[in-house]
Amino acid sequence: MAAGRGSRMKDYSGNKTLLPLIAESSPFYGRRPIIKHIIKNLPTGAKTVVVNHQKKDIIKITSGMGLYFCEQPILNGTGGALLAAENFIRQSDCENIIITMGDVPFVKPDTYRRLVDSLSDAQMVVLGFSPDDKKKYGILEINGTGVSKITEWKYWKDYAPEKQAKFSVCNSGIYAIKKTALVPYLTILSQRPQIVVKEINGVSTRIEEFFITDLVEYMVADGLSIGYVIAKDEAETMGVDDPDALITAQKIYRKQEHFSRNSR
Repeated sequence: MAAGRGSRMKDYSGNKTLLPLIAESSPFYGRRPIIKHIIKNLPTGAKTVVVNHQKKDIIKITSGMGLYFCEQPILNGTGGALLAAENFIRQSDCENIIITMGDVPFVKPDTYRRLVDSLSDAQMVVLGFSPDDKKKYGILEINGTGVSKITEWKYWKDYAPEKQAKFSVCNSGIYAIKKTALVPYLTILSQRPQIVVKEINGVSTRIEEFFITDLVEYMVADGLSIGYVIAKDEAETMGVDDPDALITAQKIYRKQEHFSRNSR
């Protein structure tokens, strides 16, 4: 998913998925775009990128990578991005689908494989992580070995302390799902928008958005199994949301490249 504007990336007007992991003249300019690094780490198979903001730049920079592109005409949430790819999903001959974010560059190939392999025991699998500080993240409410619900910070922060203490796994926003399980729920998702109040040009505005996390609730209610795997390294799931995160990501990438060169 690479459609968003990245409003927290101050002083940068491009699409943040095109930001460099190797900085040159400034953190915003350099080599190895985030999106190309993500695509390189994904398993083999058909891939589509959901685009909107600066879509021509994304298409140009990723040309030659064998990608499809789906446009999300309105920026209406992660579920809206998924719905923008509905035709691609329905027409694809793949059995399993990975949904990943265009600003999370360090998920390892092995982690993606673990996600897909876990579909042998579930219809959908969530990539989780266990940070020292869970604040601001959505959490996985786990019942036995499965996920019963994904709850955003703005809701679970009001839970009683003893209930909060039970949560240890947060949501990365990355998923694997069986195509046969997903397709029927695309229609359901499209019929159940959430009303969200956002400030647009200084005015509080009610808009309709769709969220992938709602799929979990719908599927669990119908008796489907939602599994999870935990990233071995918290850095795998870090999002490049703002300039500080970008600089951190560039440092991580340098260390990874240094380790890779020295281990050959």
